[in-house]
Amino acid sequence: MSAFAVGPDEAGQRLDKLLALHAAREELGLSRTRLQELIADGFVRVDGAVAANPNAKPKEGARVLFAVPPAVDATPLPEDIPLDIVFEDDELIVIDKPVGLVVHPAPGHASGTLVNALLHHCGAGLSGIGGVRRPGIVHRLDKDTTGLMVAAKSERAHKGLADIFADHGRLGSLVREYLAGVWTLPDRSFGTVDAAIGRHPHHRERMAVVREDKGRHAVTHWAVEEKFPPVATLMRCRLETGRTHQIRVHMAEIGQPLIGDMVYGAGFKTKAAALDDACRAAIAALGRQALHAASLGFEHPVTGEELLFESPLPPDMAGLVEALRAYRP
Repeated sequence: MSAFAVGPDEAGQRLDKLLALHAAREELGLSRTRLQELIADGFVRVDGAVAANPNAKPKEGARVLFAVPPAVDATPLPEDIPLDIVFEDDELIVIDKPVGLVVHPAPGHASGTLVNALLHHCGAGLSGIGGVRRPGIVHRLDKDTTGLMVAAKSERAHKGLADIFADHGRLGSLVREYLAGVWTLPDRSFGTVDAAIGRHPHHRERMAVVREDKGRHAVTHWAVEEKFPPVATLMRCRLETGRTHQIRVHMAEIGQPLIGDMVYGAGFKTKAAALDDACRAAIAALGRQALHAASLGFEHPVTGEELLFESPLPPDMAGLVEALRAYRP
């Protein structure tokens, strides 16, 4: 843990620059890129509040506190973890991620990740593609979100996929659609949430809708897939941007948090308790947020072929849908 107060000659400078200056003075051995990662991950506080924006300019006298989490093994090891492979060629691999699988090593999850599984399946050639810690990875899903993911197996595929995902489908071919079970019924059949997302000012592990200058631009398009009156809806959500917890935060923002989401939808516990035995059992069996990456489409970065993959609801979400269909209040 390190702390310092912003001096008169430092006031008005970018937060990441101030951290770099302090880290250099204290010989902490932290690069500016690493310090920006600490900000993005919520490990930096200014006057007690989590600072999510490296461009922020603290005032004179502001107290800056930051912590460096324990390092994880810089070189993930191959592990024989089964993968549900949807498509594979010499350039890339598409998998259907199960619940509970962490995408890449991080503090608390140094092994047993998708990266470990890919290193075993694809061989040593994967390790240098896209960085040691996240070889081949160009996007991610939360540990408890299921569904389709693509990873690169070659440098040219990695560059092409990274460009496609950076564009978020605005000009290119990317399609990313999720099925989400949410509480309550919307008053429209479709809509858009356009609201910036950043770290929650008081809870580091959470994201929140924030002012545009305090977070990152985020847009989610939603449409009703099926209604379960009077309590819930199955929505199809299409991402125009790809922010951490984006669908979960945006759905909670419009008053329709994901079923089973104890971070952004904990206030709906009483609604769950009022359902019948079958619905309560289905929610308990789910044990996670009801979110599934159902569609993934993109232009193959090497061959140019248009690819589109679909994944059916996994058994836990399918069971929830069946119970909600049968529910009669």
